[in-house]
Amino acid sequence: MITPLNPAMAATEMPPVMEARRWLNGVTFSPERPLINISQAAPVDVPHLGLRQAVADAALNLPEAHLYGPVLGLPALRAEIAQQWSAAYGGTINPTQVAITQGCNQAFCAVLATLAGAGDEVILPTPWYFNHKMWLDMQGVRTVPLTTGPGLIPDAATAAALITPKTRAIVLVSPNNPGGAEYPAETLSAFRDLARAHGIALIVDETYRDFDSRTGRPHDLFTDQKWPDTFIHLYSFSKAYRLTGHRVGAVVASEDRLAQIEKFLDTVAICPSQLGQIAALWGMQNLTQWVAGERAEILSRRAAMTAGFSALPDWTLLGCGAYFAYVAHPYPMASDALCKRLVTEAGLLMLPGTMFQPAGQGLSQIRIAFANVNATGIAEVFKRLSTLTL
Repeated sequence: MITPLNPAMAATEMPPVMEARRWLNGVTFSPERPLINISQAAPVDVPHLGLRQAVADAALNLPEAHLYGPVLGLPALRAEIAQQWSAAYGGTINPTQVAITQGCNQAFCAVLATLAGAGDEVILPTPWYFNHKMWLDMQGVRTVPLTTGPGLIPDAATAAALITPKTRAIVLVSPNNPGGAEYPAETLSAFRDLARAHGIALIVDETYRDFDSRTGRPHDLFTDQKWPDTFIHLYSFSKAYRLTGHRVGAVVASEDRLAQIEKFLDTVAICPSQLGQIAALWGMQNLTQWVAGERAEILSRRAAMTAGFSALPDWTLLGCGAYFAYVAHPYPMASDALCKRLVTEAGLLMLPGTMFQPAGQGLSQIRIAFANVNATGIAEVFKRLSTLTL
């Protein structure tokens, strides 16, 4: 027994990915039908050789890379983000409006720590990213679920009815995890207007921005000269540059907000990883074409997923984009029970929709993280699903 235990922590669900991995305990897979792990989409391949060489060179020859750095991140990386983001989004972002964090999850936690406390409310569209929900639960912040419409796109008018005096923020993820949906620019603008009208924050997590199937900027939020009064942008370097182990994320927000975020970051981590930031900066300055190739490969895998489900008429593809497909299964059992059976009966590890929804919901839904599975692997996934008998 652990005593004492924070009641809010005790009430927080266990990490879903870790829970799913426990389903593998005691299960063996034959060489003819190995496990296909489509439960988590974090890159598993090593970064570009040039990036690894840049990290190695810094580790060997840059003494300050092993010391504490600025709490809000290296000035050169903050400036590069400000410059590239301003160009990409057609707006004006200053380096002083950028902070670097230990991954995008920490970026989210830092931002929410400045916005909401126990008893406050934050609106999350469903299906939600479970780590967002977990952090709110740990802090005693009430999560208000926002049901999404066709294509898993949230509606600002529906969200308006959920706002109360305790509401502190609306959180959107686009391209979405777990649903894969790419939110239209007009959807994001409508949420910005809603948030501004109620004096709350709009947080947009764009971790998967580099794999958006659309061309041009995904939204116009930064073109609004008053964007800092409402909009907070989150980003991760883990996906585009395969830096998952280096933990590098970013927050773009008002200078006043970052002054508060600095308190959180200094207390939790003091500073982000120096070597990780050096890697992110090198990637931004040298790997534009390489990232374009990564995006093209992900889009080809997305197309394979879409085609595969079109040939499985009993399954319904609810959303597909970036790293994820979100589907409805045809079996008369809850998705958490089904996903456990798929491990032993099909050699497939997926996450049930119950991990992304309020209690009692998502019972017919499954998230498939396909980014690490090549065309041959995706074909094998559909072969196993098509021959499944339950």
